[in-house]
Amino acid sequence: MEPDLFTAAAEERQEKDPTGSPLAVRMRPRTLDEVVGQQHLLKPGSPLRRLVGEGASGPAGPSSVILWGPPGTGKTTLAYVVSKATNKRFVELSAITAGVKEVRAVIDGARRAVGGYGQETVLFLDEIHRFSKAQQDSLLPAVENRWVTLIAATTENPYFSVISPLLSRSLLLTLEPLTDDDIRDLLRRALTDERGLKSAVTLPDDAADHLQRIAGGDARRALTALEAAAGAALDKGEPEVTLATLEETVDRAAVKYDRDGDQHYDVASALIKSIRGSDVDAALHYLARMIEAGEDPRFIARRLMISASEDIGLADPQALPLAVAAAQAVAMIGFPEAALTLSHATIALALAPKSNAATTAIGAALGDVRKGLAGPVPSHLRDGHYKGATELGHGKGYTYPHDLPEGIAEQQYAPDALKDRAYYEPTRHGAEARYADAVEWTRKHLGRKRS
Repeated sequence: MEPDLFTAAAEERQEKDPTGSPLAVRMRPRTLDEVVGQQHLLKPGSPLRRLVGEGASGPAGPSSVILWGPPGTGKTTLAYVVSKATNKRFVELSAITAGVKEVRAVIDGARRAVGGYGQETVLFLDEIHRFSKAQQDSLLPAVENRWVTLIAATTENPYFSVISPLLSRSLLLTLEPLTDDDIRDLLRRALTDERGLKSAVTLPDDAADHLQRIAGGDARRALTALEAAAGAALDKGEPEVTLATLEETVDRAAVKYDRDGDQHYDVASALIKSIRGSDVDAALHYLARMIEAGEDPRFIARRLMISASEDIGLADPQALPLAVAAAQAVAMIGFPEAALTLSHATIALALAPKSNAATTAIGAALGDVRKGLAGPVPSHLRDGHYKGATELGHGKGYTYPHDLPEGIAEQQYAPDALKDRAYYEPTRHGAEARYADAVEWTRKHLGRKRS
């Protein structure tokens, strides 16, 4: 809602004495140039630049935008910067507490403002995914006629949570989790800035590494943890935030894990080998270590997809689709919820029946090809559709399997040098038992001899 007398007084008091506000609030950027991360959204001429009046003159006004991204990536911050930088009327609503009545009141006020004294209105609507379809519908006339310029924020996929007419009338801007460098830059700034900790404490590298992992790309989480640890250090009379103090304050032990070194590969290897060995508890332990250390969830998901083919294969034909679905879900939702998806997939793969027959089959086939065991394609299998192919004998003698009662013809498919080579040796584990039966039956009806 628009600020009342008491809200304005509180904001004025906060500006005069910001120490009473949380560190994350005090360090909130005042201009777009102070924003950490999201540089792909802040280029000259971008919708956000135009919202604050940079290059917004002329017949093409600024567009309404929907900001989609994980918590702590700067959605509210960007709206705050717009509110401070623009000369437009700025109104804030939260979909948690507001309804159609409040939306209509803002729209009526916006129409009066633009009609009475030519002032445009920017409406920031947080958590728009919490609005029902009817509530979102109430925004359409105002956005379409540009009575308000909407900035809507959501942590959920807008293609599922925002109605199509509103999406089509707005620009969708996707915010990414902050990078490690972004978080480090944010921490350095908070430690020394006059609005922050004013160099009251220092932050050693090991503590900064732990803070960075705790943050998981979330700026608010990083600053909240830093403030709590700095307060504990100052209470002890310590000039720096030690790793021990940080661990005590946030109640999370620092995981010994280097995402760029040996531990990264060692723990990943242990995860896959535990899945291969069907030890679900060990697999979950290594998964937890990777998650807690801030490992990229997409890296973990890729390893699980490889495991599904390499170690499970056709013993459970649903293992690979499940791993692929998990990877897609992880890419969409990110941490912390992605931990649930990765756990789901890890448990399923660890407990699935195992077979590396598909792995050894392609390995053996590649080995023969690399040895030069290829040879010409049998003439009856060659393409006989082009002019002159018949004269060359291509396709002659080919038997169409669908013309036979059993759907299989006794004819040679492999080159002469490999006609009796058997690459796929299925196990009797899980669903692969039926593939073993199928292989035995088809090879017999093909007239194949074992080599």
